[in-house]
Amino acid sequence: MQTQEQIQNSLTILQENILQAAHKSGRTPEEIQVVAVSKTHPVSTIEQAVGAGQVIFGENRMQEALKKIPALPASLEWHFIGHLQKNKARYCPGKFQWIHSVDSAELVQMLEKRCANTQQKMKALVQVNLSKESTKGGVWEWEALRHLAENLLSCQWLEWKGLMTIAAPKAGETEIRRTFSTLYQWKEKLVQEFGNQKDCTELSMGMSSDYGWAIEEGATLIRIGSAIFGERR
Repeated sequence: MQTQEQIQNSLTILQENILQAAHKSGRTPEEIQVVAVSKTHPVSTIEQAVGAGQVIFGENRMQEALKKIPALPASLEWHFIGHLQKNKARYCPGKFQWIHSVDSAELVQMLEKRCANTQQKMKALVQVNLSKESTKGGVWEWEALRHLAENLLSCQWLEWKGLMTIAAPKAGETEIRRTFSTLYQWKEKLVQEFGNQKDCTELSMGMSSDYGWAIEEGATLIRIGSAIFGERR
């Protein structure tokens, strides 16, 4: 397990890299938020990250997350970043403030119902599978994305905030950048069509291996695991 000092050093390096990537693309680092991907890491490691100043964390396994969240400060912000099984939707409101992986109208309806029942709002991102990999969730056709956006805009409790994608691993810089730039273009097209510039503002893209490129292509949320916590064993 990494010490708080090691995590602090990793976060410092990460912020320096974010600053460079932001300036390179004419942006400010304040536009980019780091979601520390804490899956498989114990509460004690997350506490070290909290001590180092990190307040936003991402989990992708509901059962694991439900054990960790109550054991940590209530002031932390939690993002669900993995595939959400529909029968687990009931656990999200009140535990997670964000979900990055909305990929069907049915899931939208279930989450909206659960949020209404608990009187808890949640911010939602539509997952877009631009690499069309069968192992990933998400929509990959424009019309399917547009349909989901319409569904989310009709919700009262589930707040549509933007899009999320995962670039194909080992695809190379050109292809990865193309994935990220396409997501940016699709977000802009949705804003133009629905006129919701105020709401659809976020792009969740970029991980430890490619977050610099993601920032240069418009990312506002980057999901960072190993660059903060070290490689998982």
